[in-house]
Amino acid sequence: MTVLVFIDPSAPAGRVADASAPQLSVLDQGVTRGDGVFESALYKGGAVRKLDMHLARLQSSAQLSDLEVPAEDAWRAAVATAVAQYDDEARRSASAADAPGGEAEAVVKLIATRGSEGSGHGTSWVTVSPAPALGRKQRESGVRVLFLDRGYDSTVAERAPWLLMGAKTLSYAVNMAALRYARSNGADDVIFTSSDGRVLEGPTSTVLLATRDGDEKRLITPTLRTGILPGTTQGALFDQAEEAGWKLGYGPVVPQDLLEADAVWLVSSVRLLTPVTSIDGEAISTDGELTAELSGLIEAIE
Repeated sequence: MTVLVFIDPSAPAGRVADASAPQLSVLDQGVTRGDGVFESALYKGGAVRKLDMHLARLQSSAQLSDLEVPAEDAWRAAVATAVAQYDDEARRSASAADAPGGEAEAVVKLIATRGSEGSGHGTSWVTVSPAPALGRKQRESGVRVLFLDRGYDSTVAERAPWLLMGAKTLSYAVNMAALRYARSNGADDVIFTSSDGRVLEGPTSTVLLATRDGDEKRLITPTLRTGILPGTTQGALFDQAEEAGWKLGYGPVVPQDLLEADAVWLVSSVRLLTPVTSIDGEAISTDGELTAELSGLIEAIE
């Protein structure tokens, strides 16, 4: 079940369309060139989590890409229409697991492209669909990851802004290829490293690690100066963790730091907090107590 709502000037609340029918021009540059930006948010318990942060990052990605996207109020209206439609369809499905306000989770995607070449305007839409079951499973079981070289050094974002490092664009072919490589080599996911040996991010996630020193707990993530995508869940979690007494750190992080940490996680808006259980086939430390505490903090994020 997928709900589709286009942002359309003629429909202030958004235009509901049939997601199973052709809707997008084959000339749209989002299709032909991956020229566009997007966000993925979690819908659970009747609320779209961190919508303000996702809208802010969408605007940031659009600015980095020199792409004009609809105003925030248009996105909010389309999201409201989409989740209301999704809830209506879930009720009609008569499935308790999909009942609105329950434990079922859905993914809300906001997508904006440059549109067809020469059209002078872009294409923007919102979809809502059930969250993949694999994500919830991996939160519980953890993931095995591989270090993969991204092929850039950690200063490339400063030297080459046209690479759009730090923008969440539709050009995800490399990220998907990395995940396929991992799965074909006995792993579940990937942590990218730079060519000069810095830890960067996952194809669809932010890297976190924790260390304990007596009663002090420290939560660390790679620095944004390496050109990684600013993680909305990581940012919100850091705010919660700081209030709970954690110390915070922002890289630089090297692979050995992950191997020696008390726990490592991949964190994202849909999969939330996912423990890393091994790296390059080597088992690493996990900490159920820390995972439970941070998972509780993430659940409290609105």
